[in-house]
Amino acid sequence: MSENGGSNVTHAPESPGKVRKTVSVDARPSVDEPEPAETEEVIGDEITAEDIEDFNCLELDFNHRRLKDIKNLENLKCIERLYMRWNLLKKIENLSTLVTLRELELYDNQITVIENLDCLVNLEILDLSFNRITQIGGLENLEKLEKLFLCANKIQKIENIKHLKNLQYLELGDNKLRAIENLEGLSSLTSLFLGKNKITKIQNLECLPQLEVLSLQSNRLTKLENLETLLKLEQFYVSENGIKEIEGLEANLELTTLDLSSNKISQIKNVDHLLKLEEFWLNDNEVADWNCVEKLTANKQLVTVYLERNPLAKDAAYRRKVMLTLPWLQQLDATMCRRE
Repeated sequence: MSENGGSNVTHAPESPGKVRKTVSVDARPSVDEPEPAETEEVIGDEITAEDIEDFNCLELDFNHRRLKDIKNLENLKCIERLYMRWNLLKKIENLSTLVTLRELELYDNQITVIENLDCLVNLEILDLSFNRITQIGGLENLEKLEKLFLCANKIQKIENIKHLKNLQYLELGDNKLRAIENLEGLSSLTSLFLGKNKITKIQNLECLPQLEVLSLQSNRLTKLENLETLLKLEQFYVSENGIKEIEGLEANLELTTLDLSSNKISQIKNVDHLLKLEEFWLNDNEVADWNCVEKLTANKQLVTVYLERNPLAKDAAYRRKVMLTLPWLQQLDATMCRRE
């Protein structure tokens, strides 16, 4: 996953002892095929019986097929993974017979409503990123769901997911969310991505005791707060906000990655207790005082530090000074540390 709102899918592992059967029907258009004019009606492809050579296959790939409809899949008896990325689908339909399905990818289509998934009770991974969805719903029967990708839609509110007790990964980046809310019940969640929204306050995370990765990049935050219950948090991404002070991290002792780049921070402080910290990204801030770098001498596990485009980085001896202060550092900004 990209922590910038992108969606990275990790495929579910295959069951031990099971022979993988795969039928690929990926039919990408030729690179020489002209794009249709805006006023020209796009002619869609369709799935036919000839496309499916083995009705007992475990995986089907219909990516880049210009499909306008989901149909003719009812004879699939064992299908576990169905990929329909980059098509022209406007509606989720005709999937009720695919009860064995574990992974469904409908990334980058034209879907507006989450619907007709009630029979997919074994579904573990659902990717509906890059569509036109405005509301979260239609997930009532997906109690086995472990990963849900909904980035780059038009969703305005987190809702209707409290029943997903097995959910571990939730991607809602690049939507229109204004608040962190309605996460109660997601006690298994380990990764939460809410970057590129309109969130103004960090709140309502106390119900996520297993959370390890939290991304709040590119929002409207001005303060680090309400993180004290996230005792297992390892990666915290909060770049491109309006944060002025490093604070509120007293309980987050497991942090290994802290991204505070592109904020309004002028002082490095309140991180000396983060003894497991390996990655500290503070580029594009307002740090001018060289004494601030001394504050990182307690963080002996640091591998990478980004401080470029801060006022102190204008010093001609910037790299040499930082490396002398933090001699164990392996990388400063985008360049590896070389020592005589």
